[in-house]
Amino acid sequence: MKSIAALQAVVTATPFDGEPSDAELVAIEQEMPLILADVELLDAVIKTLDRPVSKLDERRIRRARNRVVAARRDLTNRATLMQSGGAA
Repeated sequence: MKSIAALQAVVTATPFDGEPSDAELVAIEQEMPLILADVELLDAVIKTLDRPVSKLDERRIRRARNRVVAARRDLTNRATLMQSGGAA
């Protein structure tokens, strides 16, 4: 049986502290409007799971979907501008 003890230093060379890096935090902050829009859409859909969908529910879901699309568009446009060297 081959021992992996010699490879252990390679496997555990960089300890993971479980915290996101600064770059990951910045990325999360930039995506926060999309995350919140997705949560709002999910909440609107969850409210309709155990009852018939009313006109108000349909409107709430449609508006939440529109917010998700707008947030995705804004995030994509911001990323495109940053890649092309434009002002953000």
